[in-house]
Amino acid sequence: MDITVQELKERLDKGEKLNLFDVREPNEYEADNIGATLIPLGDLPHQLDELDGLQDEEVIVHCRSGKRSAMAQQILEENGFNNVRNVIGGMLAYRAQ
Repeated sequence: MDITVQELKERLDKGEKLNLFDVREPNEYEADNIGATLIPLGDLPHQLDELDGLQDEEVIVHCRSGKRSAMAQQILEENGFNNVRNVIGGMLAYRAQ
C-alpha cells in the first residue's frame, strides 16, 4: 500500500523513526533530501543485505516523482519484504504540499 506525502510529512514532523529510503541518484539527494537513507535504484539489488531484518517492518521508498520508487518497491517485494510503501508523487509532491 502506498503512502501519501501528507501522511509521510505528518509522521516525520512527529519525529517517528521510519525505515525511509531514497532511491534517487547521489546528486539529486545532495541537492534536496528529507533525511532518508540513500540507496540509488541501480544499487538496490546489490545492497539488499543492508536491509536485512526489515522484511516484516514497514519500509518506505521515495524518488523524485514516484516512478523509480515503484520499481524499488517491486524489487523489495520480490525479495521478501512484506510492507513496502511507495511515496505517491515523490519529492515533487512532497515539496509542493
